[in-house]
Amino acid sequence: MKIHIAGIATETNTFALAPTGLAAWEVDHGEGRSAEARRWHEAGRRLAARDGHEAHFGLLAAAQPAGTTVQSAYETLRDELLQRLQAALPVNAVLLVLHGAMVAEGCPDCEGDLIERVRALVGPGVPIGVELDLHCHFTERMHRHADIVIAYKEYPHTDMVERFEELWALTLAAAQGRVRPVTAVHDCRMVGFWHTTREPMKSFVARMKALEAQPGVLSVSFGHGFPWGDVPEAGAKVWVVTDGDPALGERLAQALGQEIWDMRHQTAARPTRIAEAMDRLAAHTGGRPLVLADTADNAGGGAGSDSTFILQALVQRGIGQVALAPFWDLGALQVCAEAGVGTRLSLRVGGKLGPLSGDPVDLRVTVRALVEDHWQSGLGGHPAPCGRSAWVRTDDGLDLVLISHRQQAFGTELFTGLGIDLSTCRGIVVKSSQHFHAAFAPLASEVLYVESPGLLNTDFANVAYRHRSLDYWPRVERVG
Repeated sequence: MKIHIAGIATETNTFALAPTGLAAWEVDHGEGRSAEARRWHEAGRRLAARDGHEAHFGLLAAAQPAGTTVQSAYETLRDELLQRLQAALPVNAVLLVLHGAMVAEGCPDCEGDLIERVRALVGPGVPIGVELDLHCHFTERMHRHADIVIAYKEYPHTDMVERFEELWALTLAAAQGRVRPVTAVHDCRMVGFWHTTREPMKSFVARMKALEAQPGVLSVSFGHGFPWGDVPEAGAKVWVVTDGDPALGERLAQALGQEIWDMRHQTAARPTRIAEAMDRLAAHTGGRPLVLADTADNAGGGAGSDSTFILQALVQRGIGQVALAPFWDLGALQVCAEAGVGTRLSLRVGGKLGPLSGDPVDLRVTVRALVEDHWQSGLGGHPAPCGRSAWVRTDDGLDLVLISHRQQAFGTELFTGLGIDLSTCRGIVVKSSQHFHAAFAPLASEVLYVESPGLLNTDFANVAYRHRSLDYWPRVERVG
């Protein structure tokens, strides 16, 4: 059988100021050379060789989350994906690697639009399987035109390839007539974040997997939704794919949705305020470092990765032995590159993209290292490029990492690849919401999720939505 694999993936923060233009995309035209495309080429080829099928690759494009995608950029990528699929016909199945929260000008549901157009090309008899990030908006349009939709189960997303393998198996089974997938969806009417590294969500994920072993149940997904995507069908949803048994799917989706609702107060975000985090750092001496997650300035959610609120607090309190990364600051980086390693200089850092980035901070620093093509381990262990990068140390003992490729903190190489010894740190500040956890939690005496005034504000009851319904928890205690 011939299985066509393609995808366009980004997460759109509709509140972000910077749009996502065509230049922001890493585009692979079927060669498998880009960092993101290699993951799916490797997985697809391995599975095809194992099962005796042909994996055919079309367009695979990915962009760092930012603001609304420019209409012409989306249409250019979409049209190439469709053209490459049309040239590959006939195919026995299509696998689409998407995100689920992409918004373009004039198109609030890019994934639904794309899946519908793929369906028009391949016809009703060719199964379409879709993999989504769990921070997706699972829309009726996606539901109607795809045969199987599967979301990651883990946050951080350590199971991307595992879910692709599941999608491969189920879509091929549908193509061979061995299963008849039908999907039931339950809208939880909730907005939030659910960390699967701790209870009660850790056990909830285990229950989803256990249900998939029951007769007739093909797949169970919990789409957390993306809180900063203001579109009509946003929000947390549970869906269950069964083998021709919609009633079973509806019962399970409803029951799992009720579990999520019942856990809402246990799983609600309880961030640490900056002042409290500074007190904890000041009192922390010896042993493993405290890890502070600057969740509101996460580039993986569309933020600028240049906010200075925590940096300002450290400077004002005179707290040293703290490493902070990454700061996306092209101007400061260029000044350091021109000055050279070993130079002591005055440097203005951060606060570039607007009010939610805070004010720039003026520091006296020494350039400790410059790397032209810096990287860190990303999701699934694949390299995440940081571009030209610098390590600067302030006179007060703060170690800052400046990068040229806007990125969140994933792996410890973000620091250590420049020469920073994390074992000597009192604290480590990572600009990330949760994907840092797998690499940094083992180093930490404790992980603190710190609340700041950045773009990814976790006051979910007061998000300034204009397009989605305001009938959701935690804005209202009882929905409906």
